[in-house]
Amino acid sequence: MKGFLIGLGIGVGLGVLFAPMSGEETRNNLSQRATDLADTAREAYETNRDKISRGVEQIRSGADRVMGQARSTVNDVASDVQQRVSNS
Repeated sequence: MKGFLIGLGIGVGLGVLFAPMSGEETRNNLSQRATDLADTAREAYETNRDKISRGVEQIRSGADRVMGQARSTVNDVASDVQQRVSNS
């Protein structure tokens, strides 16, 4: 993704330098492209941040479920051992 953005920036820069436009048109064009690039980067960041947050939440939920099952199993085994000891 980083390489893509760098390549995109270089391509935009070269395109602007060699385009037959006035200075004001070139500045406006650069400003608009920079804004578009920043918006695209921001959207990609937010999308990936949301995906990561959902993934972390799924991992936490799974870990909580597994820990609950482990606690239940440990409690069952401890109770079973305690009964066997008291019956001996």
